[in-house]
Amino acid sequence: MDLYNEAQKRKLEFTTRRHFLKKCGTGLGGIALASLFGSDHLLAKSPAQALSNKALPHFLPKAKRVIYMHMAGAPSQLELFDYKPKLKKLHNLDCPKSLLEGKRFAFIQGTPKMLGPQHDFKQYGESGTYISDILPHFSSIVDDVTIIKSMHTDEFNHAPAQLLLQTGSPRAGRPSIGSWVTYGLGSENENLPGYMVLVSGGNNPSAGKNAWGSGFLPSEYQGVQCRNSGDPILYVSNPDGMSRNIRRKSLDAINAINKSQYEEFGDREILSRISQYEMAFKMQISVPDIMDISKEPEKIQEMYGAEPGKASFANNCLLARRLLEQGVRFIQLYHWGWDMHGDNKNNSVNEGLKKKCGEVDQPMTALVKDLKQRGLLDDTLVIWGGEFGRTPMRENRGGRVMDFYGRDHHSEAFSIWMAGGGIKEGLTYGETDEIGYYGIRDRVHVHDLQATILHQLGVDHEKFTYHFQGRDFRLTDVHGHVVKGILS
Repeated sequence: MDLYNEAQKRKLEFTTRRHFLKKCGTGLGGIALASLFGSDHLLAKSPAQALSNKALPHFLPKAKRVIYMHMAGAPSQLELFDYKPKLKKLHNLDCPKSLLEGKRFAFIQGTPKMLGPQHDFKQYGESGTYISDILPHFSSIVDDVTIIKSMHTDEFNHAPAQLLLQTGSPRAGRPSIGSWVTYGLGSENENLPGYMVLVSGGNNPSAGKNAWGSGFLPSEYQGVQCRNSGDPILYVSNPDGMSRNIRRKSLDAINAINKSQYEEFGDREILSRISQYEMAFKMQISVPDIMDISKEPEKIQEMYGAEPGKASFANNCLLARRLLEQGVRFIQLYHWGWDMHGDNKNNSVNEGLKKKCGEVDQPMTALVKDLKQRGLLDDTLVIWGGEFGRTPMRENRGGRVMDFYGRDHHSEAFSIWMAGGGIKEGLTYGETDEIGYYGIRDRVHVHDLQATILHQLGVDHEKFTYHFQGRDFRLTDVHGHVVKGILS
């Protein structure tokens, strides 16, 4: 009987997952490490391609890379892109009850006044697109972009709306779109992360760093934030007194310990840790040079309105172009300060919005023009917009009519624009009603936008999944349709 039990015990030992991970860990660790130390190995160059095990792209992509400019706080579409002469006629009249009953707002109470457009519009380009006079530079590229006027979302507060837009869920914990893209497609440069983040405007978005987190994906796919002063990336420099050779030896020792841990426990996050240490070592050489925009010709710096050494959206737009030229797959620009409730001049939809547009109009336009003149726009997808829209009525916070000359949060309608990467040129897509309250034609949900971004990168959003906690997850959850009407 004892011999039988011992035989059964040995049989179980050699058929359990624990035995597999413990005894075969060396081979698995070697396979994973192979992708980190050169291209002459059996696996793909990119750790993303090795770990995701997805046959990506699913079809021929129109775009190779993405630059996503997120205006955190939500710019008013009614002052920028969505021309509503009817709303101007209703200015200062009481808001109809039909627009208030059964609706949820962030701050509106009582009966607010309607608020007409605070800036003038004109038609530009061969497309005859209406653009606000506070976007004079952007008006010169209307024939290169598609403006979607019928965007809508499920959330009306900043952090949940930003998370829904960037991660597909209004709650923290899901991977950002940039993490999904780099997990599936990898980076074209082994010396740089596939996903990099640049922040301007004086603050992070309301959703914080969750907006570019990796969620349940391996942590090496989270966005790497670049700083505007000091080291371009935190902790990438060696401590005082440590040479590069000593750093190499210390990393080899650390990686040996990590490899041993992986062999013992089989935790994939240990592979991510090894990958991140190696990437940081490589970035010590590549990042300082790439992040130095003073090396750009003076004419290009003037084109963007960039000023080397300062923190600005203009500098970040120029950096974005330099990063994508080096093979970075997904570049996210966050510009904070667009929450125009109107409690003071700097927070109003007239002077405040004009100031914010002055910070982004020239550089975002220069980015599109620069990509186009370099032949990069055709396979680079550029996106600009906020997390939701603004109401056609005034703030009226606490029932105080005169104190707030701005607009409340609005989930039913907002505008974004897209360019390059297989997107039609000179198109206005979707339509809202005569006051810009509801989308009435070709409505586009944020999940539809996510599906379309993935589609242009050659990825079927319904097939691109990650198994976590017993189910398959995807960026678009169980929603989303590709917006085929904007595709060239």
